Amino acid sequence: MKYILLVTALLFGGCSVKEYEHTQTKVITIKSPKIKFSDVGYIRNSAKSIELELFIAGKSIEKFSIDTFICTTKEGCMSKSSFNADYLNSVYPDDILQNILLSGAIYGGKNLQKESDGFVQHIKDENVDITYVVDASGTYFKDRKNGIIFSIKEANE
Repeated sequence: MKYILLVTALLFGGCSVKEYEHTQTKVITIKSPKIKFSDVGYIRNSAKSIELELFIAGKSIEKFSIDTFICTTKEGCMSKSSFNADYLNSVYPDDILQNILLSGAIYGGKNLQKESDGFVQHIKDENVDITYVVDASGTYFKDRKNGIIFSIKEANE
């Protein structure tokens, strides 16, 4: 009985209400097998968790909360690898979504080329063909092989 309570607490604790230190309003474009979105969104984060909330015409349509698990409004909580397999691509590293949302290097910094106002990464193998650019204008991720795009720009531009 103790173990059932412990497992339940861990699973639902991953989706509990969080206090975020930073909130940014962004214009977000996402194209993946399961998500097609282009409008305003909020990226909220603290040291341990991130939240992406997507809006269309001022109405919240989806929220992704990321810490130990990734929780969605529609499907509940799942492991990061399960989320990637379902929403993005199963070959992606577990931390790819939070790295893109926070404009951090992906794939452990593989092929990272520093630029004057950010960096560029090109990652190509049998599973992916990724161009990832972080600079003053925003964050841009495109996987040509899998048809996945993330574009994050300032809302006031």
